[in-house]
Amino acid sequence: MSAILSEKTKSIVKATVPALAAHGTDITAAMYARLFQNDEVKSLFNQSNQGENGRQTKALAHAILAYAQNIDNPGVLAGAVERIAQKHVGLHIQAHHYPHVATALLAAIKEVLGDAATDEILNAWGEAFWVLAGILIGREEQVYKELRSAEGGWNGWRRFRVAEKRKESDIITSFVLEPDDGGSVVLHRPGQYLTFKVAVPGSNEHRRNYSISSAPNGKTYRISVKREPLGLISNHLHDAVCEGDVLDVAPPTGDFFLKEGTQRPVILLSGGVGLTPMISMLEAIASTKDAATVHYVHGTLDGKVHAMGEHVRKLASRKSGLNSAIFYQAPHETDQKGIHYDHEGYVTVDWLAENTPLTEADVYLCGPKPFLAAFVKGLATAGVSSDRLHYEFFGPADDLAA
Repeated sequence: MSAILSEKTKSIVKATVPALAAHGTDITAAMYARLFQNDEVKSLFNQSNQGENGRQTKALAHAILAYAQNIDNPGVLAGAVERIAQKHVGLHIQAHHYPHVATALLAAIKEVLGDAATDEILNAWGEAFWVLAGILIGREEQVYKELRSAEGGWNGWRRFRVAEKRKESDIITSFVLEPDDGGSVVLHRPGQYLTFKVAVPGSNEHRRNYSISSAPNGKTYRISVKREPLGLISNHLHDAVCEGDVLDVAPPTGDFFLKEGTQRPVILLSGGVGLTPMISMLEAIASTKDAATVHYVHGTLDGKVHAMGEHVRKLASRKSGLNSAIFYQAPHETDQKGIHYDHEGYVTVDWLAENTPLTEADVYLCGPKPFLAAFVKGLATAGVSSDRLHYEFFGPADDLAA
């Protein structure tokens, strides 16, 4: 496998950009249809992302197109490569899975493009795929090694017992997890997630990612899960998983986490259940002697769905320089301003500019796609540079500009 693409191969791949732009989602849909004929490979994927308006299909099509467009300068895709590698490690994807993807992708290109997909084009894309796969496999092996060798670390699936199950709001429940083997756990980076392998009676095995909502402590993890109306796994966790039950958990991964050693102010901005990684960051900051100014800004519907509000207020009262601002879109009659929330309506970029050190801070974002799409664009327009704007989104790597 060549580590460097030939100029001829790059030229051929670049020439396919118009076809990928026009037929990318058809190609990725055909690819997944082939991949999922293999039960082992199918089990690696979150099937809800396949059916939810084809999110995963669209996301992969965007990724393939971006690779082709940047084939001369793949370094610009380093962030995307790291995000994919981290997710693959969480899902326990191994090098032996990649040939299945290569076969399915090339067959899908041929199926969709027909005679236009010449042997020369298929050979070029085969070469391009394996160069990218080699980069991913190498990075994934490095992450596996780091997790395996860390104190409390492991690879693959480890059994965790639910030590505590706590209702945080009408729609969010927390689960505190401790290793069933009694050992320690690897210290996560605040903002990272855990991957779960869940068997639901009457259904197949499923894999899901949930952000860790506690600071690293070497003993336990906490996740805080929103009940989704049609969420098979979230409803199973809320309704069927009890204290004392055991879950299969992969080690913490993810490229969204609180950066260490920064001297800049920090803004933690979230919407809805997007608060979960922010709580992890907030707890971590509150436990240090760091005097950096921190602004925790959260928006949600009302007090019935707002999770961990009292916990945040206690952290803010104990830590100098830690400020919180809670926005309720439509406060319930029992919600008290100044006690349960601070502002009625929506968080805006203008409010942030007026009430936080926006032009100086590192800004961390997490929330639903519309929330992120608005703020990623709005904060950039307001002068927040890309190196200070860090965000996590739910599901596959959506194009937030779409």
